[in-house]
Amino acid sequence: MNLLARLLINAFALWIVDYLVPGMSFATWQALLVAAVVLGVVNTFIKPILQIIALPITIVTFGIGALLINVLLLWMVSAVVPGFTIDSFMTALIASLLLSLVSWFLHSLAKE
Repeated sequence: MNLLARLLINAFALWIVDYLVPGMSFATWQALLVAAVVLGVVNTFIKPILQIIALPITIVTFGIGALLINVLLLWMVSAVVPGFTIDSFMTALIASLLLSLVSWFLHSLAKE
């Protein structure tokens, strides 16, 4: 799957999660696209490094460490991208879980 298709799928997944989670919002569609790009870059370069560093905690907590990394990275992206806001940690937690599920579903549909 090419890069543009992945970007559009991730942006669509973010839009769906924005619609479903009340404390998460995008000011414009440009902010949505920028957030999708920044989240893709963060997940490609920063997330693997953090997962290796937090591996012992993730093993001890049976995967909750990996979930917390996802939540914190999503929250960090909302702090960096203007026009993208997440109100609280719980909102980021719910949004991260939903984003993982929706993104997985959309990517599995695109492969077929």
